[in-house]
Amino acid sequence: MSRERDVIKVQVWRLVLLWVVMLGLFGVMVSRLWSLQIAQTMEFQRRLSKQSLRSVRLPGIRGRIYDRTGAPLVENRPSYCLSLYLEELRRPGSVQRTVENIMDVLDRLAEVMDRPRQLQASDVRVHLNRRTPLPLVAWRDLDEEAVARFAEQSMAFPGVELTVEPVRVYPHGATACHLLGYVGRADDLALPTNADGVAEKFHYYLPDFAGKSGVEKRLDGLLRANAGGKLEIQVDVTGFKFDEVSRRMPGKGSDVVLALDKRIQQAAEKVLEGVRGAAVVVDPRNGDILALASMPGFDPNDFSPSIPPSIWRRLMKDEARPLFNRATGGEYAPGSTFKLVTLLAALDSGKVRADTRYACPGYFDLGAARFRCWQHWGHGSLAMPAAIQYSCNVYLYHAALACGANAVQAEARACGFGRKTGISLDFERAGLVPDDAWKRAARNDKWRDGDTCNLSIGQGALLVTPLQLAMFTAAVANSGTLWQPRLIQRVVREDGLHQEIAAAAVADGPSWQAEHIRAVREGMRLAVNTPGGSGKRAALPHVVVAGKTGTAEYGIKGSGRKMTWMVAFAPFDEPRYAVALLVEDGVSGGTTAAPRIRELLAQIFHAVEDMPLPGVSPWQPPPLPASANEEEAA
Repeated sequence: MSRERDVIKVQVWRLVLLWVVMLGLFGVMVSRLWSLQIAQTMEFQRRLSKQSLRSVRLPGIRGRIYDRTGAPLVENRPSYCLSLYLEELRRPGSVQRTVENIMDVLDRLAEVMDRPRQLQASDVRVHLNRRTPLPLVAWRDLDEEAVARFAEQSMAFPGVELTVEPVRVYPHGATACHLLGYVGRADDLALPTNADGVAEKFHYYLPDFAGKSGVEKRLDGLLRANAGGKLEIQVDVTGFKFDEVSRRMPGKGSDVVLALDKRIQQAAEKVLEGVRGAAVVVDPRNGDILALASMPGFDPNDFSPSIPPSIWRRLMKDEARPLFNRATGGEYAPGSTFKLVTLLAALDSGKVRADTRYACPGYFDLGAARFRCWQHWGHGSLAMPAAIQYSCNVYLYHAALACGANAVQAEARACGFGRKTGISLDFERAGLVPDDAWKRAARNDKWRDGDTCNLSIGQGALLVTPLQLAMFTAAVANSGTLWQPRLIQRVVREDGLHQEIAAAAVADGPSWQAEHIRAVREGMRLAVNTPGGSGKRAALPHVVVAGKTGTAEYGIKGSGRKMTWMVAFAPFDEPRYAVALLVEDGVSGGTTAAPRIRELLAQIFHAVEDMPLPGVSPWQPPPLPASANEEEAA
């Protein structure tokens, strides 16, 4: 019995020990469960939330662009899109089942809206792999009919919603296209910062747009919003959207008011229809760019939100180069319009006076070389105003040689030629004022008197842009102030604060004596308002116009290809408009450019100042053949 009791005691102690161990293990398990489910609940919730949250960057609202009268030139319009929320369209099992279901929904939507399907199965699969939490945009820029068709059947399509995206729109089409430019997808992202100044991190980026040319590009920092919006969404274990946690609305870019006048811009483009050329209209009182036209042009709406490859190929293959801004990037020989610079240099040198007379027999002999005047039988004895009136080449040869090439070159540079104007547009060219150093470097030859003769009438290696010539003409109109071109009048920030952009004169501009500029202006008045003037086809009956035509031969000598110009300002006594107009491959400045200047100024005074449109010009002879132009290139 004693032995049996000992055995029973041992078994009892074993059972007790087992229960103690089990209770200990149970206590450890309970303690661990309490720690996991109660003590560390907040920490695990924080980790779970962090792992399931996705941050989406929302693009800012791009600022608008207006003309000086408040007319909108560039706006943002709503684009109605049809978006699919994939979390509501997924199917259990493989990804292929979800793709097939989405494609079935797309086919049914296409039938309902009577619009072709725009997405393929590969597009859906890429979206599922890369941007699962975000809605899939199936159609963009739907018209009213398609929107109405979907609205009627929307209840049959759970997980499909009509959404709105902003699209850059140019309400006047190609008007001022080279000046305004266009937008495209941004290459860089302006990331908002937190309170510590550190850039925020995002999992996904919705499309953001940036300026790619023109004002859209040069003022991109103002037009784009500084701080983007932020959307936080929660996803489930498979990556589909579960809930929207928070949303911070995106900022808005600044609006920009240009000095441009839409009415003048459209008038400038109208007179250049059907030709390759450029026209710049400046307010000589402050340097405001009222119009900057280059033809042919393009429709910037084609670039928003992205340009179709077919349109891009067509633009790139077009020999007329519609994407090229001739007004600021085109470099041309100015022809006789440059004679004004030469004469101002001669006057400032003191070697020639306004009443100095030179005889023009129709030619000028320089050693063994003979330089012809465009009027082969000559102009007789002329003083300076008449030399401008009739555009006499021989007078210019005498005046340029009297003052010397250095004086003409220095005057040209003071008038803004040979350097960029600083306008807020990309790809501006500086042109060229050739001199001895340039000729030695470029042609391995020294400067000669023949070069001076060619320079004096705007030929040879001299190159200018239409914008430079317009700013110079504005300086002649206001009797001596060379303005920097003012393209931007003011910036209106998101908070409503207006920042005015002040007009500024060029610091090292020309310094003309009053009597000198009066003589040149008088010659320009005679050139337009006398029957024998080279610019008589630009005359208006109710406004006194002053101007100077120009014809510059280019290409192979004897080819007959010419750049035809005219510069003008009006009204003569109180100038408010200065114009430079170029037509490539025209007949002559007087025949090709002058009538366009007349039409342009007439439209400006009619549209802006409510003056009546003129009737038939007092001098309107039939076009002259190329062999009998008023101004032949020297």
